[in-house]
Amino acid sequence: MNGPARANWYHLGERSAVVTGGARGLGLAIAERLAQANCRVHIFDLSVDDPAGLPGVFHSVDITDAGSVADSIGALDDTPTLLVNNAGITRDRTLLKMQDDEWQSVIDTNLTGSFNMIRALAPLMAAAGYGRIVNISSINGLRGKFGQANYTAAKAGLVGLTKTAARELGPKCITVNAVAPGMVETEMTSSLPPEIVEKARSETVSGHLANADDIADSVLFLLSEPAGAITGSVLKVDAGQYL
Repeated sequence: MNGPARANWYHLGERSAVVTGGARGLGLAIAERLAQANCRVHIFDLSVDDPAGLPGVFHSVDITDAGSVADSIGALDDTPTLLVNNAGITRDRTLLKMQDDEWQSVIDTNLTGSFNMIRALAPLMAAAGYGRIVNISSINGLRGKFGQANYTAAKAGLVGLTKTAARELGPKCITVNAVAPGMVETEMTSSLPPEIVEKARSETVSGHLANADDIADSVLFLLSEPAGAITGSVLKVDAGQYL
C-alpha cells in the first residue's frame, strides 16, 4: 500500500505540524506521511541541501537553544497543533571513555531539545483547545545499550518527559505519547557493520527489522483522532526486539 493510501487511514484534517529533525532519515519519512495526510508541515532542522525537495516548509532551528525555538515558533504564520520530537544524534562510546561534550551534546539534542519544543508549543495548543505530541524515544532507552550511555539516558529521560507532560497537559486537551523504535532499516543502517545489523535482526521475532514507514505510520496513528484516548503511552515499534 502506498503512502497516500496509508495516510488516509487516519483523520488529521488540514492541521499544522512541526517535525524536528525532519530534513532527513526517519524525520523526513514522518514529514512525508504528514504531508500525505494533508497537514501543513514545518520542518525544524539545522540545515538541508535542498529545501525545495522537502514535503514542507524548512526552518533552520537549533532546538537545543530555547531562544532559537521560541523565535522560530513566534515567526510561524499559523498555529501548529501537532508536534513530533524526532531530532536526535548519537556519540557512541563506552561509559568510562565518554568525553564531557559527547555526553552533553546528546542530552542537549535528544532530551533538552524536546523539552524546549514542548514548552514553546504547548501554550499555543492549549489556546487552540487541541494538541497531539509524539516523542521519538528508543527501545534502548527502555533496556540500555552497551556503548550508548548518553543516548539511552536521553531516550529514557524522554519517556519520563512524555509521561509527565501527558499528566500536566491532559486537562488542556493535549495528548503526549512516545514511539520507541528498535533498529530501523534506513540508509544509515546499511552503512553499519553487517554483524551489528545481523545481531539486531536476530533479536526480532520475525527476522525482519522495522522500516521507516512502520515508524511513520505509528506516529501518524498517535497524532490522529482515533488515538484521542491514548496518552502517556510508549509504543514499541521494533519487530519484537525488546522481547
